[in-house]
Amino acid sequence: MLYLIELWETVRGFISTGGDVLWIVFGVLAIMWILMIERYWFMFIEFPTIRKNIIERWDSREDTTSWYAHRVRDAWISEASELLNARILLIKTLVAVCPLIGLFGTVTGMISVFEVMAVSGTGNPRLMASGISMATIPTMAGMVAALSGVFFSSRIETRVRVEVEKLVDSLPHH
Repeated sequence: MLYLIELWETVRGFISTGGDVLWIVFGVLAIMWILMIERYWFMFIEFPTIRKNIIERWDSREDTTSWYAHRVRDAWISEASELLNARILLIKTLVAVCPLIGLFGTVTGMISVFEVMAVSGTGNPRLMASGISMATIPTMAGMVAALSGVFFSSRIETRVRVEVEKLVDSLPHH
């Protein structure tokens, strides 16, 4: 329990140093990771059952060679592809937004520096340093959040492509 309190205090200190924009970065990062974990859950836990059902329906068909049968097969593959690709665009959008939110934090931090300079002049480096750290920390946090999202979202996209190809290969068209 003491460890969690210390961890929370460390996070609060980091956020107070970087400004309130870090809460936005954290919120976007949390939503992005929830969506990515959901996609992994779907691909590894739920989709194998869906793929098995599609293959069983295809294998139980008497007609697998006609034009109509091929359109049914294409429709089933398309539906499976849609299920696999759900929310991937949203994940990619959140990945792209993270650095922009970090840059927003940079702007707000620089405004803080300019306010300090306007009030106390350039003679107080301590006050200016807090504003500069408030300007750089959100940028770093936004970039780190985006990098984690880029890596895992590209892995999800690759896995989706592989799953669709495996499904296509499992539904032979004679």
